[in-house]
Amino acid sequence: MSTLFIVATPIGNLKDISERALEVLKTVSLIACEDTRTSSKFLQHYGISTPTRSLHQHNEHHKIEQFIRHLDAGQDLALITDAGMPGISDPGFLAVRAAHISGHTVSVIPGADAVTTALISSGLPSDSFYFHGFLPHKKGRQKQWDFLANMPCTLVVYESPHRILKFLTEATTYLGEDRYVAVCRELTKAFEEIVRGKLSEVVPIFENRAKIKGEICVVIAPPNYQEEQTEAL
Repeated sequence: MSTLFIVATPIGNLKDISERALEVLKTVSLIACEDTRTSSKFLQHYGISTPTRSLHQHNEHHKIEQFIRHLDAGQDLALITDAGMPGISDPGFLAVRAAHISGHTVSVIPGADAVTTALISSGLPSDSFYFHGFLPHKKGRQKQWDFLANMPCTLVVYESPHRILKFLTEATTYLGEDRYVAVCRELTKAFEEIVRGKLSEVVPIFENRAKIKGEICVVIAPPNYQEEQTEAL
């Protein structure tokens, strides 16, 4: 049987890619991409000329059968997204499930992902965490906040720069202004930034910004988490 390779790609810095990942992308017969235009920049940077086809949230359901036929024909296939690990708030789950059901091998090539990068960068408890992805924009948003407010562990959530201030304001309402948070923006890129502190301290920082740009991952500490102030040595 053939192999479906799930390949993590850089979330910002193009150097965050393994030799194994590059080798796989060069040797498979086809690469399924979330956006072929975005992926082409990365692939061209590393001189990878493997043919590409799109696989995104709007066509994933009907494209899966096509890719399974590709595997059935004895040809290995790689799946990448615009950045990070496929299947984490990105296409990938359906393809992996279909490959398993069809009897093909699934091999994950690990690499960068925003969730664990933000979690470790935050300096907040990382022994137990819950990743939620994006909150719904309208319907069900309050219900999700009620659910998250009762989680006993660290929370990791994606948010867009256009809605980050709304998110932080709502977090203050549902979680309390003393909850610790780390807003991780543009991770691994030239303008990487981590704004960290209590919500009461972090919200004003973003309120005073004329414009907010970049990919954002928010890490929220567990309820009742407190930090001890230590004197510098």
